[in-house]
Amino acid sequence: MRRERVASLLTEVASGAVSIEAALDQLSSAPFERLEFATLDHHRALRQGFPEVVLAEGKTADQVVAISMALAARGDGLLVTRAGPDVRSGLAAVLPGAETSELGRTVYLAASTPPAALGRVLVVTAGTSDLPVAEEAAVTARAAGCEVDRLTDVGVAGIHRLLDQSAALRDADVIIVAAGMDGALPSVVGGLVRQPVIAVPTSVGYGASLGGVAALLSMLNSCASGVVVVNIDNGFGAAMAAARILRDRD
Repeated sequence: MRRERVASLLTEVASGAVSIEAALDQLSSAPFERLEFATLDHHRALRQGFPEVVLAEGKTADQVVAISMALAARGDGLLVTRAGPDVRSGLAAVLPGAETSELGRTVYLAASTPPAALGRVLVVTAGTSDLPVAEEAAVTARAAGCEVDRLTDVGVAGIHRLLDQSAALRDADVIIVAAGMDGALPSVVGGLVRQPVIAVPTSVGYGASLGGVAALLSMLNSCASGVVVVNIDNGFGAAMAAARILRDRD
């Protein structure tokens, strides 16, 4: 159960709109639920502000659907990442209100009680090839309660494209930068702004990019102070880090 739902329920109890017994019924659900192939953590939203996320990779479509239905039944919303076509179609059939993204490979079902607004996250991509990772980050950030803007294809090969977007950079509370190849863009952005910058190396590039390792090492050695780096292609992790930064600030 999300903290917002618990707070709303307690407010209704205090006002007399909901009885103590009715509130206890809503709160009495076990903190976890055992399925044949998974044990779901239903209190993660209460502890961390965001419910358990389903990583579809490595699971069958039937397993993902069963897990997702159990999570969605609690009303806290649902986010599935790395969802292939069979998973997306399966979830669309049983959760007609869910939003699916072919580009980001995500499925998102909004919570019955919207999460508290956290702030503005700007997702920046060096090139169009980085968009799948960026979209995963954007959907995750929005599911966590962030307002999301996108800035696409502004890599260092044409740096004037980035410099022309200085207003968008200034307006963001946290900036996520996804880049492959030499992974230079986060350093450039980090040298232009005062906000937290989260770098995401992508597995985009030719032979010596080593599946994103070159970009990862470049970002870890950024000359811009304070740029933090997540794992290769980990748009989800970057967005959750941004949400934690903004939630802690509030």
